Formats: sequence, structure tokens, C-alpha cells
Amino acid sequence: MKNKKLEISVFVSGFVVMVFEIVGSRVLVPYLGTSIFVWTSLIGVILGSLSFGYYFGGKLADKKTSFKIFSLIIFLAGISIYLMTVLRLPVLIFLRKFFLGIRSSSFFSSLFLFFPASFFLGMVTPYAVKLKMKDLKKTGKTVGNLYAISTLGSIAGTFLAGFYLIPFLGTSKTLYILAGILIVLSLFLSLNIKIKEKIYFLFLIILTLFFHNYFKSFLNEDFIDIDTFYNRVWIYDFTDSLTGKKARAMVIANENSSASFLDNNDLVYEYLKYYNLAQHFNPGFQKTLLFGGAAYSWPKYFLEKYSKATIDVVEIDPGITEIAKKYFRLKNNPRMRIFHEDGRSFLNRTTEKYDVIFGDAFNSHYSIPFQLTTKEAVEKYYHILNNKGIMIVNIASAVEGKKGKFLRAEYKTFKEVFPQVFVFPVQYPKQGEIFQNIILIALKCDCCVTLKSDDKKLNQYLNHLWQKKIDDDLPILTDDYAPVDYYINQNF
Repeated sequence: MKNKKLEISVFVSGFVVMVFEIVGSRVLVPYLGTSIFVWTSLIGVILGSLSFGYYFGGKLADKKTSFKIFSLIIFLAGISIYLMTVLRLPVLIFLRKFFLGIRSSSFFSSLFLFFPASFFLGMVTPYAVKLKMKDLKKTGKTVGNLYAISTLGSIAGTFLAGFYLIPFLGTSKTLYILAGILIVLSLFLSLNIKIKEKIYFLFLIILTLFFHNYFKSFLNEDFIDIDTFYNRVWIYDFTDSLTGKKARAMVIANENSSASFLDNNDLVYEYLKYYNLAQHFNPGFQKTLLFGGAAYSWPKYFLEKYSKATIDVVEIDPGITEIAKKYFRLKNNPRMRIFHEDGRSFLNRTTEKYDVIFGDAFNSHYSIPFQLTTKEAVEKYYHILNNKGIMIVNIASAVEGKKGKFLRAEYKTFKEVFPQVFVFPVQYPKQGEIFQNIILIALKCDCCVTLKSDDKKLNQYLNHLWQKKIDDDLPILTDDYAPVDYYINQNF
């Protein structure tokens, strides 16, 4: 076993690096979302940190080589992960407020939280190479073997993190396990820490735990925190400001994805009420499809209001559906079918025909998954609609100016396929530069339609029609070119 200490060490460090990186996304998501900017920052910072670690690890190994220093490097990596775990909440909240843009806040959050541990983990393999080096004639073999073992550890960490650790243990427990593994490994390598140093580290751990718990108490963050295979989900109760009724919200990727009243299935969010325009543009509809389930607010309301209609729901995350059943009163219904898969893959394979398609799928910072926004996807929407079918999509955007780029690109994309497309700003119908919910309605037929209704509520929604010309200043979205995250995140 003594001769295998270095091999075990580099395997474990490779394992921890990949688990740490994958879990890192769950650390950042509740505060920054899951946009491409967050992933870019996280991956870039960790790679940069590892590079610094490789450089300084090799440099340190050339100056002084000992198992004591090697074990200390691993110990410091474990302590860094531990400190990141207990201090991430105040750090993220502070940095999110201090840095206004999503790019700067995601970069500096990644830098503060992930640089220290990644730096020390990067030092492990080059230092182990120097400890292992005995015969200069076998330098290549020694280096190749250790880096191969480290990579095998990374492979194991990747699969274990994605398939088991995050779904079954969650974020915090996984990080604590990583810290514990490294600290135990450092002791396994016979780190001789004096009693004074042991007391110091014990005091540091107790102090950070106290600070972490005090900060959470100070913020009064009373919510349920759940990890699924796809998302990190927060659930909390609140009082609706308009009705004064108690409601429950589901937060996914740093946005309030859905909400339901605790005692009925009425709609909390105003934009969902515009889905009722389906009965104006296609009266007598029977078969409908919804992309994006979340707390299933619309399906629950729909099944009560439209007793003769059916709804199919495409929700990528089965864990979200289970949460909706447990915390949001979702029940099985013979008029509702649920498909747990990506919306685009469902579009690609389905042979069903629908009267109405509802779009309410988001992934990060109000960004619709790009694969559901492109011309290729819109053509598939068109294809699975019946002759008088309509599509109603919830979009978070402005209409005019820099904040309206996504709406204008998506509007142009729909106009390429559908003969009639209408836009209804929900909160501020005459203020085009304000970022808000916007309902886009596309009709498959080119028949004449009226934009007035005898129904008072429906007429109120129809009065929000955007009547100005929408600028044609952006290219259509395609599978090859769809900068959806870029358009949306210019607002943050």
C-alpha cells in the first residue's frame, strides 16, 4: 500500500476535481441561473485555477519534495472546499448585488468560490510526479501513468456525481463528502500536524459553521431546498400581493418558475391568464400541448376550466413533477398525459396533432431553451397543429430597444412560418422598452380574425395587443445560430 500512495492520491484528486466542477453548477444556479455565461465562467475559472496549480505545484516540487508538503497540499484543498461550502451563501449574495451584470457576477463568484480548492487540486499531480520520479529514463512513463490515473479518477467522478451523488445526496452533503475525503487522504499520507495546529483548524471549522448558520438565520431563509437530476429547486410560501391569499412558489435556476395558491387552482401569475385567449382564437379546441410543467399551475387550472379538453405536458425533469405532486397538489388525471423529455426531442418524434400549443419552458434568467426557439422548431410546431391550430408562447423580453432583441428575433422567426403572429405585452402594453412577460400568439390559418371579444376578461387581454410596427433588425433564429442567452442576458 505504501508504494501506491501517490497513485491513490492522484486518482482521488482527479475524482474530486470533476465532482467539484459538476456540483459547482448547483452552487451557482440558485443565484445566477444556468445561462451559458455561468457555465463559461465556472469552467474557465476552474481550468485557469488548475493551470496555476500545475505551474506552482511543479515549481514547489523542484524546490522541496516531501510527503509532508504533499499531504499538506491535499489537506488545504479539503479545507478550501469545506470553507466554500459553509461560506458560499453570504459570498454569492454579496457578489450578486455588488456586480450588476450576469457575466461579471458569474465570473467573480466562480473566482472567489472555486479558485482556492481548484488551485490546490491542480498542484497534486505535478508534485506527485516529482515524488514518484526515481529513474530519469522512465520519466515519460511515470508522468503518463500518473496523469492517466488522475484522468480515470475524473471519469469516475463525472459519472458518480451526475448519476448518484447530486440526485441522492444534494449539493451540500456532496461538498462535505469531498472535503472529508481530502482531509482523510491527507491524514493517510501521514501529515504531522502539531497539537496547536489541530486546535487552530478545529476552531476555524467551528467558526465558519457558526457564521454560516447565523447568516442563514439572519436572512430568515425559510424554504425547502431540493436537488433533482436536472435542477436545484427552492420552494417557499408567500402572501400574494393582489389577492392577499397564501401561495406557494417554485424557484428554479434563480427565477420564480411557477406558483399556486394553497387552497385553490386559480392562477397566481397574470401572464398565464392570457392562455385563455385560446378560446377566442380557436373556440371549441379539444386537444392541447404544454411545454414546461414546473408546479403545473396551468394544467391544474386548465383541467378544472375546460372539462371537455385534454392536455399533454412535456416536462424534462421527472423530479419537478414529483415535487409538484408533493407540494403543489398535482394529481393524476385521465385527461392529462405527462412526458418527461426535452421539448425538442418530443417535437422531433411526435405524430400527434393539437388544436393549441402552449409554450412556457425556461432554463435560466428568463431564457427559453434555444432549441425551442429556432425556425426548425417553429416549423415542427406548425406541422403538429391542426388546420385552425394556434400557438401561445410566454416570452420574457421587451419589444423595443436593446432589451427587446429576443422578442424581435423570435417574432421574425415565427413570421417566417406562420401567416399571422400577434404580440401582447402583459404588464405594460404601451411601453415597449420595459422588460416584461409578452404573449406571442401564432395562427396556422390566414383567415380573418377579430381582436375584440364579448367576454370582458378576454377583451381586456386583447386590448394589450401591440399595435406598433416591430422592427425587422435581427436575423431569424436557427439551429445553427440562436444567441438566445446573449439576447436575454443583456438585460441583467
